[in-house]
Amino acid sequence: MPLTVDLPPDVLRRLEAEAERRGVMVDEVIADLAAALPGATAESPKRSRRLSFVGIGASGDTRPFDIHRERDEFARRKLADGI
Repeated sequence: MPLTVDLPPDVLRRLEAEAERRGVMVDEVIADLAAALPGATAESPKRSRRLSFVGIGASGDTRPFDIHRERDEFARRKLADGI
């Protein structure tokens, strides 16, 4: 199916260089790039992104999180363990 797009000159040069490197036409390079996009195939089921949470739960520490304190405590534990 024909499609016309306006590409910046540097992008077109990169596509042409890749096509020449592969020994194919530019449209084949673009088709390969499009096929590599997530959800590009009709056979693949659409999945919703599922976000996960890390560190949910009570640690027993009621102080606000302080990255500097955590880093210092981590370093002290490493030194104490001889790591």
